[in-house]
Amino acid sequence: MNTEAISGLVLAGGRGSRMGNVDKGLQPFRGATMVEHVLARLRPQVGPLAISANRNLDTYRAFGATVLPDELPDYPGPLAGLAAGLRHCATPFLLAVPCDSPFLPPDLAARLLAALEENDADVAYAATRETGMRLQPHPVFCLVRASRLPELLAYLAEGGRRVDDWHRGLESVEVLFEDGDAFRNINTREELQQMDNTSMNDATQSLAQVASCISGYDPDALSVRDARRIIGQFVRKVDAVEMVALRSSLGRVLARDIVSPIDVPAHDNSAMDGYALRGSDLPADGSASFKVVDTVYAGRPSAVVAGPGECVRIMTGGVMPAGCDTVLPQEFADSISDDSITLRAGVIRAGDNRRLAGEDLAAGSAALKAGRIVRPADLGLVASLGFAEVPVQRRLRVAFFSTGDELRSIGEPLGQGCVYDSNRYTIYGMLQRLGCEIIDMGIVRDSPQALEAALRTACENADAIVTSGGVSVGAADYTKQVMEQLGDVTFWKLGMRPGRPLAFGRINSNGRSAFLFGLPGNPVAVMVSFYFFAREALLRMMGAEAPLPLLRARSAGAIRKKAGRTEYQRGIVARGADGEPEVRITGSQGSGILRSMSEANCMVVLHDEQGNVAAGDMVDILPFEGLF
Repeated sequence: MNTEAISGLVLAGGRGSRMGNVDKGLQPFRGATMVEHVLARLRPQVGPLAISANRNLDTYRAFGATVLPDELPDYPGPLAGLAAGLRHCATPFLLAVPCDSPFLPPDLAARLLAALEENDADVAYAATRETGMRLQPHPVFCLVRASRLPELLAYLAEGGRRVDDWHRGLESVEVLFEDGDAFRNINTREELQQMDNTSMNDATQSLAQVASCISGYDPDALSVRDARRIIGQFVRKVDAVEMVALRSSLGRVLARDIVSPIDVPAHDNSAMDGYALRGSDLPADGSASFKVVDTVYAGRPSAVVAGPGECVRIMTGGVMPAGCDTVLPQEFADSISDDSITLRAGVIRAGDNRRLAGEDLAAGSAALKAGRIVRPADLGLVASLGFAEVPVQRRLRVAFFSTGDELRSIGEPLGQGCVYDSNRYTIYGMLQRLGCEIIDMGIVRDSPQALEAALRTACENADAIVTSGGVSVGAADYTKQVMEQLGDVTFWKLGMRPGRPLAFGRINSNGRSAFLFGLPGNPVAVMVSFYFFAREALLRMMGAEAPLPLLRARSAGAIRKKAGRTEYQRGIVARGADGEPEVRITGSQGSGILRSMSEANCMVVLHDEQGNVAAGDMVDILPFEGLF
């Protein structure tokens, strides 16, 4: 099949109302966004690639595809996106797929094209059939001849909106696919989360299967973006929940939604210290006087019903008296006496300064979503709902060790050519910040037997394993052999600096399995590799989605950068003369210079496609505050 004859179009739309007003395509799913999964599966099947979207355009452009907003009025759903795609299509065919199809069939384009050409059709679309059920068409997954744009535009001009009806006058063909789950429509966050935690066919994917979705996959020349995508798709959440006391939940990952059993606030109440009155009594012009008939304090409601021309003195948080719907802040009153107040027209409007029952949180709604890392403010919110215990994910158990005959522990004498093991302390600190249960296995000597024993012990006692050293080109051959014989492990040479070598996969021992992150041995490379590859994966295993908080800053000076690889340079960010963030690198960027990492307060992230940076250019930075 000639893939260059087919343009690909991902229909992302833009309103996202069914997903909490967040674009479906930008919802997190298995370590990436849904649209990234779709793009990864679509890229090998087509030539030019575009995304139809109506908002967050820069975010979609960052995925490396052309972005096409709708060009028709009234937002007529997917067909507007299809029309934009056909209008800009420079190939004979256009393949359209929705942004919520992360398990897109790898042979979708080939099979649709074969059926279209065999039947001399204008449109080919996917269909599935469950046992005992009728054929189920999936018209959004369609291959269209680019020359059929006039028919689509005519249909839309007549007010047509149905994606399964626009080609009724054209020659169309259904193509039966066996895997119905590949075409499932995801409509709710709950459904997305359920799919996120299980594979579509309840079978465990191998690394080779995940990597097969990456166009031009080469383990000896892999981009950072593709490595992160593979890791995100391969790791799985550890499903283990425990109930802990509210205070003990700080920093833990919520295992289930915290659903409010009550309205917050429970009653209409005052947002101000002042006077509760009837909005209908507010003067249209001039002034009006009100008689004070009672006083309400927080927690002490009044049974008094305010009549026309009457008001009730009320404190912040006090329950609104019957008949009152408006609060006059005391400082807005023209005059105040013990039994009356006066106010002028236009000072407030009816309904002002009243907090409605359930305004903050309605009974039955989610106060906090599963997957959230509990923060101090969350403790207060949960306490306000009356919960003494919280369901959280079990702490992730992570074993770690360093490898190398040259390493010595603190307190041991240094022989010639030996160094103290600093990586274990760095890794300990990073794992501690993530809230993991840590198993420190010390230093493992350079021998196949010692490495295998350490990996088996770690695998049988932990959910994940982090090692440092032994994964570079110069490492002994047995390192790769031992890791691979224990499971599904790959060794990558990444297009990045520092930290080019990385081992990743899953190993098994005596019926237990653990994900493995084999980091380089150089101290700075260890930290960079951990934060840009292991951290997000470990959080995903905990059930949390917490992408790195990249910010933008102006470069104080020129930075040399080779295009075609990602570079992470240590930097110091501060306020420039104009008050805007400005960053300078710390000097020598050698991967063994740990001191420069300690001096830095951020990492300057120079992406794969970037070249040299000039003074004044904007760059991405990763602040260390709260991370390290």
